[in-house]
Amino acid sequence: MPDDFFALPPFKPAEALPLLKRSLRDLRTLTERGEAFELKGSRVIELAGGDKHIDARLAKRPMRGGTPEWDTFRLAGSPDVRKFTDEVKRRLARWTEEDR
Repeated sequence: MPDDFFALPPFKPAEALPLLKRSLRDLRTLTERGEAFELKGSRVIELAGGDKHIDARLAKRPMRGGTPEWDTFRLAGSPDVRKFTDEVKRRLARWTEEDR
């Protein structure tokens, strides 16, 4: 039996990027602007697809009228995409709580 029998299929960023964008739109609090997403007019996510991975930047906190500090993520597989989406949800919850 070959060793790669249980291996995951190769990651295809061109197919994963639209699915990631849909997941982010489904959060209903973000607005899509091309390859970026905004929260109440502040850019909080930037995405760039590559040949083997998706480069993502997630703001540490939303900034009005300035440039936010960014955390960078290299999404090279489906588990990375899920972890990134979970991190976005955590930050959105935190930012919403801080606004109250």
